[in-house]
Amino acid sequence: MNKVILTGRLTRDPESRMSQSNVEIARFSLACQCDFVNKNGERETEFINCVAFNKLAGTINRYCHKGSLISITGRIRNSSYDAQDGSKRYTTDVVAEQMEFLGAKNTNGGSYDNADVVSDNSNAYSPDASANIETTDITEDPYKDFGEEVTLSSDDLPF
Repeated sequence: MNKVILTGRLTRDPESRMSQSNVEIARFSLACQCDFVNKNGERETEFINCVAFNKLAGTINRYCHKGSLISITGRIRNSSYDAQDGSKRYTTDVVAEQMEFLGAKNTNGGSYDNADVVSDNSNAYSPDASANIETTDITEDPYKDFGEEVTLSSDDLPF
């Protein structure tokens, strides 16, 4: 199983691109603190390169900025390319498949609740990916038409 969960802050604004097949791409780096403390009493920080595609990329490009605190779930992808000098270069990225906003407010003045989840369940490598890229409006309450509030007492519970 190839599964990664990261929580951290963006080290810079996401780099937004469109592929030749009209797939939106977001490249960003997360600064993630390690759980353990070193011998100097400090937590070390890892800088992890990440990439997202399609709808999730659009959301990241639109709402995430340098310093945004997010959590992503995804997978590790190793790849290589030939550099201009002819040498072979290797890269490791985390391909984000789901993201949660962990901050209370973005830098554009819009707000979003903690733990708003955005997922990309599409196949990022599909050659016939849709040219219509949707974005998610996270400023709207998703439960506004849910109905009236229900109050339960402990006597109503079966345990």
